[in-house]
Amino acid sequence: MSTFPIPEGIRVGRSQNPWTFVVDTLRLTRRSLLLAVRMPQLIILGLLLPTMFVLLFRYVFGGAIIVPGYHSYVDYLIPGIVVQTALFGGSSSAVGVADDLSKGATDRFRSLPTSRGAILAARTLADLVRLAYTIALIIGLGLLVGFRFHNGWLQVLAGAGLALLFGYAVSWFFTLLGLFVRSAETAAVAGSVIAFPLVFAASTFTATASMPHWLRAFADRQPVSYTANAIRALMLGTGPVQRPALYAVAWSCGIIVVSATLATWRFKKI
Repeated sequence: MSTFPIPEGIRVGRSQNPWTFVVDTLRLTRRSLLLAVRMPQLIILGLLLPTMFVLLFRYVFGGAIIVPGYHSYVDYLIPGIVVQTALFGGSSSAVGVADDLSKGATDRFRSLPTSRGAILAARTLADLVRLAYTIALIIGLGLLVGFRFHNGWLQVLAGAGLALLFGYAVSWFFTLLGLFVRSAETAAVAGSVIAFPLVFAASTFTATASMPHWLRAFADRQPVSYTANAIRALMLGTGPVQRPALYAVAWSCGIIVVSATLATWRFKKI
């Protein structure tokens, strides 16, 4: 049996049009999700890391961290963990793309009249689906350890939507990274090198006011902080919503446009 079966519905000889792109994207997304289901250990490990961060910061560091304006640290923590999960989840795109390139799966799809854009779009769409249920788990776990919403459901859903938009954006960015490194091992290391500074030099786990001036200047203006602050404002009703939300959307949309354009260009060059 072939290691990389052709998804049902992709046939030789089809004309290329927008509908072909949509169908191919959905078929290839299904393939990525089925591969994930057949490797449950990857799903479990993907859920284990954010769960560990929630429990570690809630019960080990939480008692020592005081954030002005928040009665309970867990309310500040959970939106930060959601953004961290979106960023780390997106970094898996680099590994997946590089792995498909090194094993020949990408070459097989390129040999068919499959929409080239669909190959990349399906990867990021599958990551978005996985991120959605991971965020749901994190919020559910947060509710178990004391996290509470302090705003209406529309604002809560808007906060979750911001997290998904940010996760989709970084998925495209890391897809671009995977196309350049073309090695799963290198992609994993490069993804961590990029993700960890963005997570910890931000308002993910504590207020940036406690940071040195030079670091705070960076932390306050990077997309992780804007997204985390916007989610907190929407879900908890703490602080202004408009400015961080607009900056979060602008960062995410900018990353999508630039990364998707460059990834498509790079994919054609390979």
